[in-house]
Amino acid sequence: MKLLLATNNAHKAREIREILNGTFTEMMTMREAGIDLDVVEDGETFRDNALKKALETLAVASDRFDAVLADDSGLCVDALNGAPGVYSARFSGEAHNDAANNAKLIDLLQDVPDEARTARFCCCIALARKALPPIVVQGEVEGTILHEAHGRNGFGYDPYFYYVPFEKSFAELTEEEKNSVSHRKRALALLREALDAENRDRI
Repeated sequence: MKLLLATNNAHKAREIREILNGTFTEMMTMREAGIDLDVVEDGETFRDNALKKALETLAVASDRFDAVLADDSGLCVDALNGAPGVYSARFSGEAHNDAANNAKLIDLLQDVPDEARTARFCCCIALARKALPPIVVQGEVEGTILHEAHGRNGFGYDPYFYYVPFEKSFAELTEEEKNSVSHRKRALALLREALDAENRDRI
């Protein structure tokens, strides 16, 4: 079974390949497959966007691939009623500027006490397949929002997302540490479990 990864992010593709190793005969990114497609992510939830991206990409790639994997992820802050959520990448506008997004986040939370700054990173993964129903799973990792940035690793909201078990912000973690607990890692693990369960049921 050939799988198309609806991403050109090399790090994300490597993580997917490692976790889903042996499940598919071949896995390729959009760039590797020579497919140029930009799906508009206008859903109200991570699930909406991930599933839309997977289904629309499969519609144009089904002659070469048996399935498409897509994801959508972001930060959900309880004190902001779940914002920025699906607007995480463009929280401060369409420019997708990490510094501006973080500045807006911290400004909105300036009067929120530490105990109320709870948040989580969410990642929803959708697997669209020919002749089979799609599988959609979501992984989450809990944390709190810091008042100031800590660390230089990672990207996006990582410098402000404090992961209590490691007593560090995501931007202070090594790549290996972050990947061991990330929301994407957890979502991919759930997808692998769902696929393994399907295979057991067919036996």
